[in-house]
Amino acid sequence: MLPDSTLAEADSLLAACRTKGVTLATAESLTGGLIAAALTAIPESSDVLDRGFVTYSNQAKNEMVGVPMEMIQQHGVVSEDVARAMAEGALLRSRATIAIAVTGVAGPGGGTAAKPVGLVCFGLARRGQSTRTERQVFPGDRAAIRATTVLHALRLIREAL
Repeated sequence: MLPDSTLAEADSLLAACRTKGVTLATAESLTGGLIAAALTAIPESSDVLDRGFVTYSNQAKNEMVGVPMEMIQQHGVVSEDVARAMAEGALLRSRATIAIAVTGVAGPGGGTAAKPVGLVCFGLARRGQSTRTERQVFPGDRAAIRATTVLHALRLIREAL
């Protein structure tokens, strides 16, 4: 299950979103829905979380949130370009005012020198504003990388408020 610190962050974020009238959408690859799970673990989160897209495969990224296959082929699925497109696509396909997207290499395999295990790309799209992207490399095993990604995503949303 999710750590208490993550659930506390989710609870606090939901309260802040309510205060500001913000609704959220997620587009998740590496986390497989864990960001949405953290938010929905909190009672009455449905007034803030509009929807979550689990876009684990390249085809899902294309079909569900409109990431062009050419972009995936050109930049790779783990890239700020794809994270941006995922966030913008989730925003476009939802009623949310903010969308967070994550894509990365959770390991234990799949890493390269250019894209090591622990690399995560984030996209944060807001209606009427430019999309923010970020790259982070988190240490640890698969579970730790995914857990850290969830917490970081929640904090990025809070910063955007």
